[in-house]
Amino acid sequence: MGTLSDTSYEAAVEKLNTLIHRNDGDLGPEMRRSWENNFKMTFKHIKILELEEPVKRLSIIHVAGTKGKGSTCAFSESVLRESGFKTGLFTSPHLLDVRERFRFDGLMVSKELFAESFWHVYNRLEEHKDTAPVPGFFRFMLLLALQMFTSQRVDVAILEVGLGGRLDATNAIRAPAVTGISSLGLDHCDLLGNTIDLIAGEKAGIFKPGVPAITAPQPEEAMEVLRKKAADLEIPLEVAPPLETYGLHNLQLGLKGDHQRLNAALAVALCKTWAWRTGNEEHWRSAMVTGGLPESYVRGLEKTRWPGRADIVEDNLDLRDEEPSLEKGSFKFGRLQFFLDGAHSPESMEACGKWFCDEVEVDKKLKKANNKLSNGITNTNGDVIYQRVLLFGCMPRRDPVSLLPPLVNLCSQQGLPVDMAIFAPQSSSYVSITPIKNAPKADFSWQLTLQNHWESLRKSKLEEGNRLSTATGAGSMDLLSSLEEKKGGCQSIGPSSAVMASLPATLEWLRSCARRHPQMHIQVLVTGSLYLVGDMLKLLKH
Repeated sequence: MGTLSDTSYEAAVEKLNTLIHRNDGDLGPEMRRSWENNFKMTFKHIKILELEEPVKRLSIIHVAGTKGKGSTCAFSESVLRESGFKTGLFTSPHLLDVRERFRFDGLMVSKELFAESFWHVYNRLEEHKDTAPVPGFFRFMLLLALQMFTSQRVDVAILEVGLGGRLDATNAIRAPAVTGISSLGLDHCDLLGNTIDLIAGEKAGIFKPGVPAITAPQPEEAMEVLRKKAADLEIPLEVAPPLETYGLHNLQLGLKGDHQRLNAALAVALCKTWAWRTGNEEHWRSAMVTGGLPESYVRGLEKTRWPGRADIVEDNLDLRDEEPSLEKGSFKFGRLQFFLDGAHSPESMEACGKWFCDEVEVDKKLKKANNKLSNGITNTNGDVIYQRVLLFGCMPRRDPVSLLPPLVNLCSQQGLPVDMAIFAPQSSSYVSITPIKNAPKADFSWQLTLQNHWESLRKSKLEEGNRLSTATGAGSMDLLSSLEEKKGGCQSIGPSSAVMASLPATLEWLRSCARRHPQMHIQVLVTGSLYLVGDMLKLLKH
């Protein structure tokens, strides 16, 4: 670790790593009390940093929700940036680089500004640690965001809630311009409650007196809670109108998937309210005449990018030097495509499955129309062997029994069942933002548990007579047969699954399969954890 006088970016990241506190799944009453005490301490930290007045001058859009809140923030930032405003965006988690959490005008913060701001905040807090202990990782991240947004004088700061709402660090903001709630569902039940109304109550904790609130459509029991909270505060609560209200039936959003239209609609409503409340409504005046959206809003929605959410990466299989069995100059290999989405709740897993199936259908129709493999090689036999592979991972504190069925059922119902599943330990961790030195020997017990759940689910579906895969007997068995247990990076082989030693070993095996099967199109759905998605994007150098 750097010396006390080392104020480099690298030293800042190392120091930041020491602020991560592992809870090992202990989320009982003591943890909840600690959460509440830490939240109260955030106000003291803001005072120590002399940010009280600067934060009051910040113009803020504050968004909570179970699923889609990050996408909503991304849409909002893109829309307002296209409208000519200087934007600041604070989100979590990051995929590849901790600086992704802080974006200015769509670009992640520079290493120079990050380091300068980090040491300013850390050193000031360290000086007062006897009366206010240095906060943990996420609360420190929020303080760092406020320091940077105020010093850079952004026109609007968009803050994504980390967890919950009422006691989240971001809720130390007392006077946002507008608050928003994206789609609600059951997640983090150990902290937020195990019913939708309890969770809605926690999310509604970001509502403030005198600040309008906007929500995506919600289940009625959640809406009742949101309405009551708004009524208690005597503030308006609006359900975001769908995009079709503005005549945008065929708008191609930058983020794919039907569910993203809900997030985009919420973002539009938030940006509109922000514009009118802050005296920046000029771009709305002409749009109001036609009943549509300002052109800048349409551009913003179309240009939105959010890595790891509904992401598609075509892998480069032109690796002839690694395959001596292929003739030099030969391009006769199959196709390997990755579909990556950080879904990690039952509802978002189902939405992820719908997006995956839609994209697969589009690809099949294009291929049929062209009667060619997408790498340009004519498919002389007329058929492509499709293999749909699920690369799944989730944290042990999540329940795979509730996560896997919505995805598997949706794909089966769409006639595009998953042929096989792969489980491998993630490289990234919520207990470190840098590679862990001297990491203990890999423990595959959790991956083996996931595999058992997968095979049990497959068996039950087969017993029910549900359609699973017309290709399981041929394609996937052909792929699995190329694996030898305890060799080549494979730890365990099941009837329709494998546990791999690592993600690099998984990618190497998939590439080898695609290169050795010229007519095979392997479509890999990577989901269940944003950490898993980030690791794969890193390996794919995307």
